Amino acid sequence: MPYDLVIRHATLIAGDGSKPFEADIAVTGDRIAAIGRLDDAQGVEEIDAKGKVVAPGFIDVHTHDDGALLSPRGMDPKIS
Repeated sequence: MPYDLVIRHATLIAGDGSKPFEADIAVTGDRIAAIGRLDDAQGVEEIDAKGKVVAPGFIDVHTHDDGALLSPRGMDPKIS
């Protein structure tokens, strides 16, 4: 039986401080079912993620850029 989704060749960042590594990710329903070299895995849907990063929700893009609207510089790009 195939997985619902297989993401292939992704650069995986686990969020635990370990080095990024290339892996395939298989998903069934709303759960990750397998991670690793899944050469024989088949998915109803498959995504080639070569050159893309897959990471858990540890990246917080919340900022308070609304204050920049009052700045004479306007909304210059910002990384916080």
